[in-house]
Amino acid sequence: MTYRLGLTGSIGMGKSTTAQMFRDCGVPVWDADAAVHRLYQGAAVGPVGTLCPDAVQDGAIDRAVLKDWIARDPAALGKLEAVVHPLVAADRAEFIASAHAPFVVLDIPLLFETGADVDGVLVVTAPAEVQRARVLERPGMDAAQFERILARQMPDAEKRARADFVIETLDMDSTRAAVQDIVGKLRGGADA
Repeated sequence: MTYRLGLTGSIGMGKSTTAQMFRDCGVPVWDADAAVHRLYQGAAVGPVGTLCPDAVQDGAIDRAVLKDWIARDPAALGKLEAVVHPLVAADRAEFIASAHAPFVVLDIPLLFETGADVDGVLVVTAPAEVQRARVLERPGMDAAQFERILARQMPDAEKRARADFVIETLDMDSTRAAVQDIVGKLRGGADA
């Protein structure tokens, strides 16, 4: 049985960088956001197009059109999630089955919010001022958008309280060392 380590954390906490560090250690990593992007170019096009026909552009889902639809229709997000979440879960299950590894990392930004099934949880974190600075450096991001995103996410303190592992992502060296420590523990535990 493959051990499934869920990697999560609020926006700007260092999930992508931490996930890459696991890859660098030879650990298979599944990325929920990348899975959604793939699905929006394939399996989700038909079902999402049924909900929001305008979102289908050149045979793929246009995320900007979906965003506008969700902003206009309070029920839209729930409808979209009802279609997309099962497709994402199937993609994740296929990844785990094909990984042939003692453990995998599942990079799921909204892990707690979506209730994904994992064996353990790693939360990446950083002080609020570091998080804010990181996010506001992103192209096209502003303070209002950052606050809207934060409002949809479980608070960082609650995520940390529910985690099996916590890594503070203040610098690359200490983050990498913490990742290597977790890899060592999980590989040792998986082999035992």
